[in-house]
Amino acid sequence: MLGGFNEEQIRRYSRHIILPEVGGKGQKKLLSSKVLCIGAGGLGAPIIEYLAAAGIGTLGIIDDDTVDLSNLQRQVIHGGNVGMSKAESAKQFINNLNPDIEVKTYIERLNANNVIDIFNGYDMIVDGSDNFATRYLVNDACVITNKPLSHGSIYRFEGQVTTIIPHKGPCYRCLFEHAPPPGMVPSCQEAGVLGVLPGIIGVMQATEVVKYLLGIGELLVGRLVYYDALNMTFDEIKMRWNKNCPICGEVPKITSIQEEIYGDSCRIW
Repeated sequence: MLGGFNEEQIRRYSRHIILPEVGGKGQKKLLSSKVLCIGAGGLGAPIIEYLAAAGIGTLGIIDDDTVDLSNLQRQVIHGGNVGMSKAESAKQFINNLNPDIEVKTYIERLNANNVIDIFNGYDMIVDGSDNFATRYLVNDACVITNKPLSHGSIYRFEGQVTTIIPHKGPCYRCLFEHAPPPGMVPSCQEAGVLGVLPGIIGVMQATEVVKYLLGIGELLVGRLVYYDALNMTFDEIKMRWNKNCPICGEVPKITSIQEEIYGDSCRIW
């Protein structure tokens, strides 16, 4: 053992350890961290892959879906596992990639009844869901439990990423107070998605998670990065705290997670 690492860990994490901004101390911090991934689909797949490779000690994965052949165009960690639970398929991938990682799977739908209990066991939440009900549920639960959140979303050839630190910057509702009417925004199943797009956005989310846990760099707090794959452009949109925000404003209207706010439509893509 050297510095608390065994020989295999020294070799595995050597490129991290030689970085002055990370070092052995930082790698130990990653190995002791707990991160929950909402979804093991398009965004969840690259998030899970790179957080596991980085040595995040405990990874939670919540997803009630199974692997479909159509998923493999973008959800590359599930190769060969058509028909298998996505959460269990992701666990299998992680175990093969990095035996250091403890994987906790939740083969269930995230909802108003389980979200707080699940979130309380983690240091940071990463949202890889594909629908507005889940995004608002995750945002509100993070504000209430004071958990940092990495948000990402994709649509056809476009993606966006931001980081939310409750009470230290704007939340998702500060930018988008309410979801659009049902049916106004087509799902990826209806509109399609470029297969490589979630890889780009998911890796950006994983980068923000690692930076937060290590306490390095500038996070995307109060900033939303918009990516256009067709034009290969990145644009930054400034986000401001909304004092009238219903969840993190001066006089919050939402003070607890109640099913009637989100309905039973929360699902993972």
